[in-house]
Amino acid sequence: MTASTPRKVVVFDYGFGNVRSAERALARVGAEVEITRDYETAMNADGLLVPGVGAFSACMRGLKEARGDWIIGRRLSGGRPVMGICVGMQILFAHGSEHGVESEGLDEWPGTVEALNAPVVPHMGWNTVDAPEGSEMFAGLGTDSRFYFVHSYAVREWTLEVGNKNIRAPKVTWATHGEPFVAAVENGALWATQFHPEKSGDAGAQLLTNWIETL
Repeated sequence: MTASTPRKVVVFDYGFGNVRSAERALARVGAEVEITRDYETAMNADGLLVPGVGAFSACMRGLKEARGDWIIGRRLSGGRPVMGICVGMQILFAHGSEHGVESEGLDEWPGTVEALNAPVVPHMGWNTVDAPEGSEMFAGLGTDSRFYFVHSYAVREWTLEVGNKNIRAPKVTWATHGEPFVAAVENGALWATQFHPEKSGDAGAQLLTNWIETL
């Protein structure tokens, strides 16, 4: 990517995310950014970023009302990049369980989003992560890099098994707050983070740059 050919990224606006923060962070790393829920614009962008703040069930309801579930599915079926952030990551899993409310997610990955078993919740602040070898998402970042988290729920177990040796298994990054939980996933065209890269300073900017370079 060069300055003369910026990648076009849509921050999907379905009412449940810090769209302005995401817009500023993406623009900082050289992307051409638009905040919209327009179907054609979201489908045709080089990258689609799906933020998320609030309850799993409410985010899923808002996403479906904006046809975001359809857009994400269609983009991924064509190998078009999508990135989810915070609850925008959580809704990519099969289920959410919050305050006794059971909700269906997008089921891109098996697993349940549930309450963190930690002495202090929410998990709020800076934390390191344990990224797998060969991660594109964390390229150029040291093991001491810190990212900003704000959440009380997470995926505590990774249950996806890839039995076909010809299929590339997702790369899963972990963090610990009371117990280990899934902090990020990179799975071909689909990337996601539980933390907020748009609020994570230079480390977050590097991660977003890594994503933009894949578009």
